[in-house]
Amino acid sequence: MTTFNLVVQSPALASDLIEQAAALSEAAGVQRISTTAARLLKVNDSVETRAELLAWGERHAVDTAYIAAGSRLADCKVLAMDMDSTLINIECIDEIAAFGGVKEQVASITEAAMRGEIKDFSDSLTRRVAFLRGLSAQVLQQVYEQKLRLNPGAEQLVSTAQQAGIKVLLVSGGFTFFTEKLKARLGLDAAHANVLEQEHGLLTGKVNGRILDAQGKADTLTAFAQALGAQTHQIIAIGDGANDLKMLGLAGYSVAYRAKPVVRAQANYALNFAGLDGVLNWFET
Repeated sequence: MTTFNLVVQSPALASDLIEQAAALSEAAGVQRISTTAARLLKVNDSVETRAELLAWGERHAVDTAYIAAGSRLADCKVLAMDMDSTLINIECIDEIAAFGGVKEQVASITEAAMRGEIKDFSDSLTRRVAFLRGLSAQVLQQVYEQKLRLNPGAEQLVSTAQQAGIKVLLVSGGFTFFTEKLKARLGLDAAHANVLEQEHGLLTGKVNGRILDAQGKADTLTAFAQALGAQTHQIIAIGDGANDLKMLGLAGYSVAYRAKPVVRAQANYALNFAGLDGVLNWFET
């Protein structure tokens, strides 16, 4: 029978919150991991208790994660991440559109697609990219320099994962202009995304080649994992939108990061309050 620990974390994890979680989970002991995280030992992992802790965490802005005792980061082989609104703070296509004065139109489609209201991601991307026709390709560099920031904990998560021997994959329904820069910046092992078509220094409003949609993301992760001999329980995958669900379904550690409700409902874990490096707190040294 598997013994579970409960990791609780929040930017402001007061002692009274740890005590409340320990009582609710009937923990046998408590280990402080840091000022923002604690591990509660040998907890009650019944369906009812899990649901109660999840609701408690949402009320108190605390992330909760049931993790099998003895789980180690080094036992994983793959870390796969979405880019827009997961690894980074923006939806790149929305910010590109802002330079053309069409951000509102594009962002409304992006939001609907990420919530899962638009089922055909390829169609939604085609519609959004069409708004970019005639924009200078130099806008991409401006978005990268002026708007794009790594989300909190991103660098720590990637570097620590790589030190543990994990290979890191960035797989995005966004654009290679940004994924390639992030690959070089963070030393990622692989990056896949869509190619914005350009002619004479201008965006044509089209994507080159097959669009990397939800199934494309899943296929990319499958091939990457197979090449490394990684099994489901050795894969960590992080995303925020509906087009990440197929990819997340391939991972034992499927993580919804600041995600849409449809993603939070289906992922095994969620980081609603902690940074991306919150993943690291789940594992024992």
